[in-house]
This record gives sequence, structure tokens and C-alpha cells, in this order.
Amino acid sequence: MRELAGKTAFVTGGAGGIGFALGRTFAQAGMKVMPADIETYVLAAAVKSLHNVGPDVRGVSCDVADPAGVEQAAQASYDAFGNVHVVCNKAGVAAGGGIDNISLDNWRWVLDVNLMGVLHGVRAFLPHIRAHGEGGHIVNTASMAGLQSGLGFSPYATSKFAVVAMSEGLAMQLKPLGIGVTVLCPGFVRTRISGSGRNRPERYGPVRAPDPASAAGRLAAESARLQAAGLDPAEIATQTLAAIRDDELYVFTHPEMHDEVKQRFAAIVAAMDKATAR
Repeated sequence: MRELAGKTAFVTGGAGGIGFALGRTFAQAGMKVMPADIETYVLAAAVKSLHNVGPDVRGVSCDVADPAGVEQAAQASYDAFGNVHVVCNKAGVAAGGGIDNISLDNWRWVLDVNLMGVLHGVRAFLPHIRAHGEGGHIVNTASMAGLQSGLGFSPYATSKFAVVAMSEGLAMQLKPLGIGVTVLCPGFVRTRISGSGRNRPERYGPVRAPDPASAAGRLAAESARLQAAGLDPAEIATQTLAAIRDDELYVFTHPEMHDEVKQRFAAIVAAMDKATAR
């Protein structure tokens, strides 16, 4: 989609971090923007801030783990702006993983938001985009954690691997229809995802921080440190906007992580070569 001015973008997780940066970048490009977020008071402040960039900004409360809630947010977008063209499934959370004290609540919460939330966004908006015939683009947020296993046995990495696969398959089927797909795979970015437990619904049980002395605790501390020194969300948004315009499937924002991905693929190729030699 080369021409974005006057088009409409829907962004989950739009109250902060990368989601807010995407909304700001879209508004600067002349788009109408509907940020959606579960954190309503922060969303209100975000919408107020975005009004300084573009007049056509609304906001809608949305828990992406609830398919009915996503459908309602989609309808609110149509009611406000008419046709929606760009859908950014950005909302994401993180919770403890590892092999000690495996928590089903953690796994369910992370997969419901990071994976099923993306699916709910695609399911809610894709029939609409296909029907209006004006073209469109879907941006699904994965992570470099979806391409290499540095986080170990982790619900976060598992969810992001799945989003990469989902996006690749979706792109294949939507290309003939003139609808683009981008999967965003950032490394460490200065966001508040390490504190995402603040928005954890009661149905997933209480937030339990890992023992700082455990492997999971040490990994969480190191991830928080790297995140604090990470890339500015505005840079992620700029690269994503360019990918939408150029119809690019992958956005890799941290080329310094190339070797980590290369090692995984090399191991896969070596195993395939071994199988071929048998």
C-alpha cells in the first residue's frame, strides 16, 4: 500500500510502546488511527497525545484475548472511520518460563494474548478488508525470540514462533488478493512489556515473580536490563511503515542478532543433511 493518507489503521496495544509509536507514525502519514488497549486510562492519555499529531484519532478498550471484544473493537472502528485498511496486531505480554515450576496459567495467558490475540485480529478484520476491495495490510508482531531459542522453554518464545508461522502462511494466501502481510521481529526495545503483569486478568491467576536466584529469575533480570537499553519504539514504527509501503514480509530491526538466527538454521540444515545421507 503505497498511498496511506486518508486510510485507516487499527492498532492493538496502542496505548504505549511500539503500539503507540505506530499510531503516531500512522497519524503523521495522514492516516486515521484507532488505537486499542486493555489499559483504558493510559489509552485515553495516548489518544489525547495523538490528537496533537492528527485530528482523526479515536480509541477503544479491547482485551485481545477475548474474540468478542476484538469484534466489538472492529465494529467501533468501522463506525468511527468507515473502512479499515491497516491492522496491527501488536498487543503482547511476557511471563516466566523455564523448566522449574511450570505454570499453566502463565502459558495460557501468554498464548491467549500473543498468539490468539493475533488470530482474533485477523479473524475480525480480514473479511472486512476483503469485502471493501480497497487493499490492505496486516502487521503481526512476533520477535527475534520467534526465530531462535535463546529464551529456552518459554511461553513467550513459543507464541512468537507461532506468529511467524501464521504470518508466513497468511502472506502466501493473501498475496493474490492484493492484501499484504508483515511480521515484525524486533529484538530488545524500550517498552514496558516486562511489567505486563499489571494488566493480567484475574482468570489467569496471580502474578508470581520468579525467584531472582533461579535461572528464570536471572534471565528475566538480564532481559529487563537489555530492554532498558533497547531501541526506541519510534524506530520500529518507521521501519514498519516502510515495510507496509514496500509490501515486505519481514521486518528485522536488530541485524546484530543475525548470528543467533544463523546458528539455529545451520543446525537445522546439518540435521537435514544427516537425514539425506542416511
